Amino acid sequence: MIIRVSSHRTKECIDITHQVRDVVRESGIDRGLCHVMALHATAAIIVNENDDPNIGVDLITALDAAIPDHAGWLHDRVDNNAQAHIKASILGPSETIVVADGDLLLGTWQGVMLVELDGPRADRRVSVEVIEGS
Repeated sequence: MIIRVSSHRTKECIDITHQVRDVVRESGIDRGLCHVMALHATAAIIVNENDDPNIGVDLITALDAAIPDHAGWLHDRVDNNAQAHIKASILGPSETIVVADGDLLLGTWQGVMLVELDGPRADRRVSVEVIEGS
């Protein structure tokens, strides 16, 4: 299933746990795996704390410090977003989460996040596939 997410800033972490959880529950699968994948080269999927939004701000700040915008990246000659591609590659496009008792098996403070690195975008697509286990 494809869920759609809108971003409102150039860089931000967006909690998509509820949308992913809805797909898992609608699947009717009690036990298995849930694979969540950003269908974009300048966005990523992570599992991290979702109670304090400052974690997302800190993540973006750390990424910006490590991989600055417009630092002579060759791809900037094409469409000026090389840093977004590099950051998305480091974070990764997907996460796989265990499904137990028909729900995502996450820790108390964990959530599933779309990390927007080249926004704002009105229509980010995220694939959510639930695979039944044995």
